[in-house]
Amino acid sequence: MLPTPIREELLRAGTVVSFGPGDVLLSEGARDRHAFLLLSGFVKVTATVENGQESLLSVRVGGDMIGEMAAVDGSPRSATVTACGPLAARVLSPATVADLTARRPEVAMALTRSVSDQLRWANRRRLDFGGYPVKVRLARLLVELAEVYGHPEPHGVVVGCQLTQPEIATLTGAAERTIHKALRELREAGLLETGYRSTVLQDLARLKQVGELVEG
Repeated sequence: MLPTPIREELLRAGTVVSFGPGDVLLSEGARDRHAFLLLSGFVKVTATVENGQESLLSVRVGGDMIGEMAAVDGSPRSATVTACGPLAARVLSPATVADLTARRPEVAMALTRSVSDQLRWANRRRLDFGGYPVKVRLARLLVELAEVYGHPEPHGVVVGCQLTQPEIATLTGAAERTIHKALRELREAGLLETGYRSTVLQDLARLKQVGELVEG
């Protein structure tokens, strides 16, 4: 979203830090205010509901900023962010974020667009929950993950973020056993291939049809 000179300035800000699989970058309810600019790897964003169950809200990858809301308004962290594999990031203090957004309106606009994208993602999930059966919701989620995080290979599009079946169930608002059945049906139809924490979409066009994302 940023012009090259401003992007390079942002990439020089703060301090480079590294994380390993399972390391927690941000904790729900904490009052710290720093933000992270992810350089590589990906993270999962989770929150705990009233009954104590953990819910997966979204995923973020290299190029995304996390923790920016607390850095801007000082509110408690709304979610926990956990590294999924090796991760590199730049940690930015609240003062650094404030300085960049004040001097560089492009940075402020990019952060606003990022928050808007997150809200759209959440709204799409809510609309899908009420408007489509589970297999359609699953297909729509897989297509979106592939378009945002995937990369093409000779045998299909590899979804770039590794999600477990319980996590997919959370993102689609379905029971895990129902997601297991829907995944099996998509595999048997030749639309995708699943392995240990990996998903390959073998026919993206047909998967879009299943997700009612194209006419016909």
